[in-house]
Amino acid sequence: MLSLLKRMWAAAPVATIILAVALGLSVFFGVRTTTSWIYWTDPAHIDQPIEGWMTPRYVAMSWDVPRDVMMNALRIDRPEDGPPNLARLAEARGVTLDALIAEIEAAIAAHRAAPDNKDRHGPQ
Repeated sequence: MLSLLKRMWAAAPVATIILAVALGLSVFFGVRTTTSWIYWTDPAHIDQPIEGWMTPRYVAMSWDVPRDVMMNALRIDRPEDGPPNLARLAEARGVTLDALIAEIEAAIAAHRAAPDNKDRHGPQ
């Protein structure tokens, strides 16, 4: 194996570097995709009760709703400085966390009740 690498390096050093970078990125994104898939297919992470520590993206992933449904429910276009959690969003809007969670749950229910989304989530 080492002799193969030495021959590759001697014949084409730039191509060897490109190959190494491509293989490294493939492994990185493969592991990332696999761990994400394992996490989000675990029934313990599906439709989790909404809590203040969660980010809008986490809620959207757990409840399987599009990002724009969450952004519309929270009435934000785009987070300013990193992903805010729901407790900080509620504080910034001047509402209680329970009120914000109720708005999110209503938006999720409305999204799931839409005729074109019923088959994705099974019987309600």
